[in-house]
Amino acid sequence: MTKTLRFILGDQLSRDISSLADLDPEWDVVAMAEVDAEATYVRHHPKKIAFVFSAMRHFAAALEGEGVTVDYSRLDAEDNPGSLRAAVADGVARHRPDRMVVTEPGEWRLWRDMQGWQADLGVPVEIRGDTRFFTTPARFGRWAEGRKTLRMEHFYREMRRRTGFLLTPDGQPEGGKWNYDAANRKALAPEVRTPDRFAVEPDAITREVLDLVGARFSHHFGTLDGFDFAVTAEDAWAAFADFVERALPSFGDYQDAMRVGEPFVFHARIAVYLNAGLLDPWAVCREAERAYRDGQAPLNAVEGFIRQILGWREFVRGVYWLKMPEYRELNALNATRLLPAFYWTGETAMRCLHEAVTQTREEAYAHHIQRLMVTGNFALVAGLDPDAVNYWYMVVFADAYEWVELPNVQGMALFADGGVFASKPYAASGKYIDRMSDYCRHCRYDVRKQLTDDACPLNALYWAFIAANRETFESNPRMTMPLKTLARMAPDKVAALQDKAKSFLDSLDYAEPGAW
Repeated sequence: MTKTLRFILGDQLSRDISSLADLDPEWDVVAMAEVDAEATYVRHHPKKIAFVFSAMRHFAAALEGEGVTVDYSRLDAEDNPGSLRAAVADGVARHRPDRMVVTEPGEWRLWRDMQGWQADLGVPVEIRGDTRFFTTPARFGRWAEGRKTLRMEHFYREMRRRTGFLLTPDGQPEGGKWNYDAANRKALAPEVRTPDRFAVEPDAITREVLDLVGARFSHHFGTLDGFDFAVTAEDAWAAFADFVERALPSFGDYQDAMRVGEPFVFHARIAVYLNAGLLDPWAVCREAERAYRDGQAPLNAVEGFIRQILGWREFVRGVYWLKMPEYRELNALNATRLLPAFYWTGETAMRCLHEAVTQTREEAYAHHIQRLMVTGNFALVAGLDPDAVNYWYMVVFADAYEWVELPNVQGMALFADGGVFASKPYAASGKYIDRMSDYCRHCRYDVRKQLTDDACPLNALYWAFIAANRETFESNPRMTMPLKTLARMAPDKVAALQDKAKSFLDSLDYAEPGAW
């Protein structure tokens, strides 16, 4: 019989991962390793590191419970290899396999490294596709071929037809429309109650990991306090089931809403589990659809939820593999400003940014509107360097892996790709945040003002951004209205707004990303 060494990465914690599909417990060895290089290539949030390491240990224990031989290297082991490449080399040296089997990684840097494993290690390496998605990069590439623009909505409709989710028996979209996003923009009235958070009490394995991470990575951005992530597939499903029962019915109406002191509102907080492999996207979408067909949740909520997974998640992965590695170097708006220090400290009088950053430091989480229209919007209108912004997003969120982070930030938040898939830059003044949150009511700045000392800085920043990029935006039909408004402004007012924006930006403290 052939001995096979099967190497599992920290975001491949699915029992049906392709590299384990033909696992033979009698002959094969599964290798896993906690390594410092993966925790520090960006200084990941301690909660992300703890989540991944604990989930890895639980996954390894489950395999051992099946009688599988698992070669597991803990971070604090004396002979810990330090990097994935060294861990693979150690595994080959110890077990002398006839071959290695791995599933392709989710990030370009690891994929590029993996291409050299076979030559360097002197053993055949089979790299299998990752079957945990609805489509493949190759199939996405065929869909994208020949298209002048890539639009998620077109891709999403094809995915709905391909999978059959939320279709009538004759193949039409449920309710007669493909997208109910227009119904999903309600602000939270004060009397609307949000569900209590779903929390998993850390077990002995997780507590051991928390001690280790606290000792090694306390200098990273973020806190371990209140760690309550699920770290097994069973608990991740329980967390999702709780969302379906208590939050999904209102998710659609309030998915864009924000409120002081409420990090989750009606959101699922399951991206961290999907991206690490503890939840299966097919099962998640099927359960959401069941909730609609059983009358447990309305169509606008279920369609909006499924669109996030079947649409956006698959779409940005396709864009990532289609456009890398050049994609990460794009800077279409020539943004060069460093990241303000408040992205790390939360110390700003702007309540929206204070809430989003403070919550992120505590939870390693913010929902998609906080990411796009608060931290992302400020980065866009302030002209922050895409490298610095991408670094921050990779550091701070427990669900961040480059394949999902980079297109969302580079393409959606910053428009740094010049419109590869976003039809316009998602820039906004303070009015948007006031409409979708109660942040402005708790802020020292006045969202209704533009030029006074107490005016919301976003108002001047927005118009200064539009003015600075006027020529670039003239060819974009979706920017016609703000450009017309700008053209109607008196030149003195435009100049005053530009001066106000510059003065505010000049007043901020900045920090090199490496300092954090």
